[in-house]
Amino acid sequence: MPEKEVEQKISVANNETMSILLGVGDCHLNYLSQLSSVRIIARGTELILRGNAEDVRHMEKLFSALLETIEKEGQLDLNQITYWDHLLRKGGVQSHGDIVSESLVTTSRGKAIKARTIGQKRYVQAILKDDIVFGIGPAGTGKTYLAVAMAVRALRNKDVERIILVRPAVEAGEKLGFLPGDFIEKINPYLRPLYDSLFDILGVELTQRYLDRHVIEIAPLAYMRGRTLNDAFIILDEAQNTTPQQMKMFLTRLGFSSKAIITGDITQVDLPKEETSGLIKIEEILKGVRGISFEHLSREDVVRHPLVQKIIDAYEKYETRRS
Repeated sequence: MPEKEVEQKISVANNETMSILLGVGDCHLNYLSQLSSVRIIARGTELILRGNAEDVRHMEKLFSALLETIEKEGQLDLNQITYWDHLLRKGGVQSHGDIVSESLVTTSRGKAIKARTIGQKRYVQAILKDDIVFGIGPAGTGKTYLAVAMAVRALRNKDVERIILVRPAVEAGEKLGFLPGDFIEKINPYLRPLYDSLFDILGVELTQRYLDRHVIEIAPLAYMRGRTLNDAFIILDEAQNTTPQQMKMFLTRLGFSSKAIITGDITQVDLPKEETSGLIKIEEILKGVRGISFEHLSREDVVRHPLVQKIIDAYEKYETRRS
């Protein structure tokens, strides 16, 4: 016997909130309609949900969470919809405040940068608490961007005197020798994502001024050997491409009043097959050392296009089948 259809109405505060909820060209509404079999009808400032009782209850909770998000932030995007849907399906009952952090830093364009998932918030709290933090997870989880945001926050608060951003110059299927220019020009493409994060947060002009004054330094990992870094916020990005020896070298650069954040994705190692990733080994070595945190972000913390989560899932399933 077919399950009886139920109907639930949801009142929205005003037209502006309704417009944000539905999205440009009803893109949010269309996406929400794909998440379950519930039919969603929008009339003025009212939503009508029709479907089986369990699905309607879920969508009612989801809309309640999305309306709270709009009330707190004045905006909504597909990532937030996806994340809330996933949380509620898992039985999560967290409020907006449990998930989204306070503003960490404001960009040059006035945009507030915040942690937007439980994993991201835990990562940010670890950075505030400990002097060495490992942020490990797949692409799109905000590992590097949030670390750069926290570095800018520390610089603005005068907690540190400089920011040092480091990456190993490891070839990902392409040969450095084929790139034009001297060594610095050859490795610049590897450092580009760090520049992009700084440009987005500080703006191009201020970033360039800081670079010229050596308040911000962006360098390949090899340039760290023999240095002691005091009063600095240091970020090692793409750390899955370090060897165990390079990882030890980097970690022992830490000086007084400094903080180091190490980020990477252990599923995307570009080292030669005979080399072991220093990021894979390091948790086994340092686990339990006070003042050091390991924060693992997952596909649930992806804040890019919703398809990125599906791509990560597909790769994980493929690797599981292969192994």
